[in-house]
Amino acid sequence: MPLKHDTRLNLSAGLLSVGVALTLVLLKLWALGQTGSLAVAATLADSAMDLMMSLGGLIAIAYAAKPADDDHQFGHTSAEDLAALGQSLFILISAGVIAVAAILRLLDDTVSLPEREGLGIGIIFFSIAITLALVLWQRHVARKTDNKVVKADSLHYLGDLIPNMGAIIALWASAKFELHQIDSVVALAAAAILAVGALRIGKSAWDALMDRQADPDMIAGIQAIAADFEGVHGYHDLKTRVAGSKVFVNLHIELDGGQTLDAAHAIGAALRRAIIAEYPRTDVLIHKDPVGVQRHPDDDR
Repeated sequence: MPLKHDTRLNLSAGLLSVGVALTLVLLKLWALGQTGSLAVAATLADSAMDLMMSLGGLIAIAYAAKPADDDHQFGHTSAEDLAALGQSLFILISAGVIAVAAILRLLDDTVSLPEREGLGIGIIFFSIAITLALVLWQRHVARKTDNKVVKADSLHYLGDLIPNMGAIIALWASAKFELHQIDSVVALAAAAILAVGALRIGKSAWDALMDRQADPDMIAGIQAIAADFEGVHGYHDLKTRVAGSKVFVNLHIELDGGQTLDAAHAIGAALRRAIIAEYPRTDVLIHKDPVGVQRHPDDDR
């Protein structure tokens, strides 16, 4: 699939994500004013963070799609990781605020019960429905483009369904049994889910910014392609690093030193095409060595 088409699909997923998040923020803000439920407040905070993440993801997708230039000769895909790291820190802080508010309410015996629970439940059910629709589209786009930002956003919205379901349970229990503590317990659980998700996203972004190698399965796949490629007598110094949704691959291959430069170039170019065909989001650089060449003592790497 052409990369321009991939970019359009990724942007469509990003724009839809922003639209859904903004709609949910406005609806839940209104629902909070009507019910006074802390569980609804937790889902409102979650949707507000979704909006921030979706905006950051959309900007990152657009910026990362820019071609390489004189100042960024390896492209702009690290923008995805920078955005994800900032989002994870924001989520952690918000989760802490929700947790503190829930604990304070648990310790306060004078807290009043939520009001108009049926209205709040209706809003949450609607948010679940449009969130599911968004996730289905994001998964379709991710299957087509393999974009890391879209995949992460999809997983995050799937995680949002848990606190939303919890908010429904809290509002129902409050109306049915007058258990005001359920509201705070659900908010604590939602805060924990947010914190776990933030740590996972932050670790992934940090690993990429620290030039962590590609997935072991991808590395093994590249090794298998090089090992069985016609004209290649061996390979060494395979190095990979991840930047956003792109993986940079450096590989030394061993060729017959007696053949022409044209023939050696043709083998290297064909191998590069084979790797990219198997892993389309890779940037591959191949260095050619004659078979049996010994490393010069002055070469420390």
